[in-house]
Order: sequence, then C-alpha cells, then structure tokens
Amino acid sequence: MSDANNGLGKVVVNRAMSLDGFIAGPGHDMGCLVEHLKDNPFPEVEAECGAMLVGRGTHEVANRMAKHDRDYDGGPVFVLTHRPPDEPEPGVTFLSCDLTEAVATARAAAGGLNMEILGADLASQCLRQGLVDEVLVYVLPMLLGDGVRFSTSDLGRIDLEPFANTQSGAITVLRFRVRK
Repeated sequence: MSDANNGLGKVVVNRAMSLDGFIAGPGHDMGCLVEHLKDNPFPEVEAECGAMLVGRGTHEVANRMAKHDRDYDGGPVFVLTHRPPDEPEPGVTFLSCDLTEAVATARAAAGGLNMEILGADLASQCLRQGLVDEVLVYVLPMLLGDGVRFSTSDLGRIDLEPFANTQSGAITVLRFRVRK
C-alpha cells in the first residue's frame, strides 16, 4: 500500500503479545502487558508513528485503564466506530466511515510517518482488505493462557515476510512485511 513517492508512511499493525498469542488477558485486561512497555524500551517505534487508527473496543479499554487520562503516544488518534459518542473527547477524532476511508484519513494525518492500527478486530479487517504494509509485534516474556487473541478467528491466511527483530531486555520486537 505504501509508496515512497506519495509521501505517506506505512500502515502498521502494532501490538504487544504474550508468548502464547494473547494481546490482552481475560476481560480485556491489558495491565500485565502494559507494565512491560511502560519504560518505552523501543523509542524508535514511537518516533516512526505519526497517527493511530484505533478500534472502538480498544479505545474503551484504554480509557478504562487510564481513567480517561490515556496517552496513545503517536500523534493524532482516530477511532473507527459505528457509535460515535455524543460528547467529543479531547485529542480523539471519531470516524464512522468505511474502513478504506478511515485508513486513508488517519494515514494522511500521519504527516509522512507511519500510521499504526490498534485493536484485534480492526487489524484483522485491515489485513483481510490488504490495507496493511507491516506487522510489528512486541513479544513479552509471559504466558496468559486465555484472553484476547492476536487476530480474530475469521482472519484467514496472511503471508508475512520477516525483516527485522530487536531485543531490549526481556522483550523481543518482530517485524514483518505483509506479502501482497
């Protein structure tokens, strides 16, 4: 999807994951995952991010965790939802358009940097539609046993090409290009 000549960064699915493939524990609890990333062990990833497109469920979990003082650390935040809230939230733009338009809107707002996608369902939809350039995974040293899986069960096969891995303490970052 990305083209160096058009001035747009990549569309990146970015997520932390337990070794057994969960991005959140039971009840969407992300506390045990977030504690590993609190000291920002990979600042270069944050520096590459110009905007975020977030699923509504992920946004609601982030709000509950941070008691409405959440900080996504990645530029403008767009939340794709069929149910925009009645009251606006500072720093958040709610979109109720189709998926391709939402990706294009957030990507344009990234100012030439990468646009990150957060949320298992949203990421699976984007992957199915061929809208993703890269998958970046923080593999954390834990087994959760249950919770929210990395992708939805209806994702289907997506072929990836590994191109980088980095270690910082106990965390490993794996990066893959999405084969088109």
